[in-house]
Amino acid sequence: MKPHVIVRLSRSVHAPRRVHWIDARTDKSNVSPLLPDIADLFDRFGVRVWSCAEYKPDGADWSAEERAAGLDRVFRLVLTHNRPVPVELIEALGALSSVEEARMGRIGAARLASEPMSRRAGRPAQSINLPTAHRMTRGEPEVTIAILDTGIDMAHPEFQGRLRDAADFVNIIDGAADFVGDIIDADPDPKDEVGHGSHVAGIAAAAGHNMDVGVAPNCQIMPVRVLATMTRDGESLGAGLIENINAGLKHAIDQGANVINMSLGVEHTGGGLPHQEMVDYARQKGVLLVAASGNDGTETLYYPGAFESVITVGATAPDGDVAGFSTFGRQVKIVAPGENIVSAQPGARYGAASGTSQAAPFVAGAAALVQSVAHRAGGRFSDREVGQILIDSADRPTPRFRDRHAGYGRLNAADAVHLAQSRIN
Repeated sequence: MKPHVIVRLSRSVHAPRRVHWIDARTDKSNVSPLLPDIADLFDRFGVRVWSCAEYKPDGADWSAEERAAGLDRVFRLVLTHNRPVPVELIEALGALSSVEEARMGRIGAARLASEPMSRRAGRPAQSINLPTAHRMTRGEPEVTIAILDTGIDMAHPEFQGRLRDAADFVNIIDGAADFVGDIIDADPDPKDEVGHGSHVAGIAAAAGHNMDVGVAPNCQIMPVRVLATMTRDGESLGAGLIENINAGLKHAIDQGANVINMSLGVEHTGGGLPHQEMVDYARQKGVLLVAASGNDGTETLYYPGAFESVITVGATAPDGDVAGFSTFGRQVKIVAPGENIVSAQPGARYGAASGTSQAAPFVAGAAALVQSVAHRAGGRFSDREVGQILIDSADRPTPRFRDRHAGYGRLNAADAVHLAQSRIN
């Protein structure tokens, strides 16, 4: 896919139907200009584009939830030649009355802070009362946790028999020189080249063969690769276009994920808020989003974690205190173990890593346990209800109702399951 511009049309404008950007690689039958004023503007700058739909409807036509989130009004304008897009063009697009927002692609990232396994790592499962929670439920196979990340080692013994609807949405050409490995063409193979996604998935739902059992080992895992391998200062990390991450979110929601873990983030640097329409869509569909707060130890806001409806997770050290690297502030709802956590790695291996990326899947797994309680009783919690149960059952580290660093407190999986049982009855 060549360089592209994302345009969201105004609500007052009739949004035309266009071929989806993935299909446009082979089907150029419906990539004509969106609107006359947009076409005139691109002509003035001498830039030719194909107009493609950013999202596919989950059915023959857009649903009420999709329209409410504005997904039918978002388009990807793909340049027919690999050349820079003038900043002035983006500014002029945003000034049109027919356009609500215009932006270039942005990069989200996730780093696997690998380190030697340590006997000082503590016991994260015990610190969140997971053994007690597992005496009540280890999850239900009808409940699915989607892992939006660098992919998953599909052959790893920790995940066998519980993987469904795998997909790879990585498709990078603009800026491709900064990436290595598989970066072209979305496909069904979410091969993990970094190790970040496999590590995160193991914390959420590993079977427990050669590591501690995951939080929700009986739940299904949906591997969605949205981050490719970027090299920076001699280190590999996961990074990807916000638009490709959004495509992965749409896939996970439409394929029936109950909880989506996003151990990644991006700052807001201009234009609309990153992931806004997909966070709105997840809320419309009742799907809980769990995100890492970040690892810079400041109050920086990273998206999607900065959205109020997202359960944003900070990290604790083995002694239970908030880790020094954990990004804090108003966006943090809850904290969970995030220092020297042992989990799965590609090649059927295991390794230790630290970060809020490791804390988030503890909470995503606990959310899946809460939803499993409802499923076993023949019901279903909304995303708001699951999030509130996690918050209400957290262990407060101070007398304050909400702490600047720890949010509403430390994850307590057993109390969350107990509270879920009382609220479903």
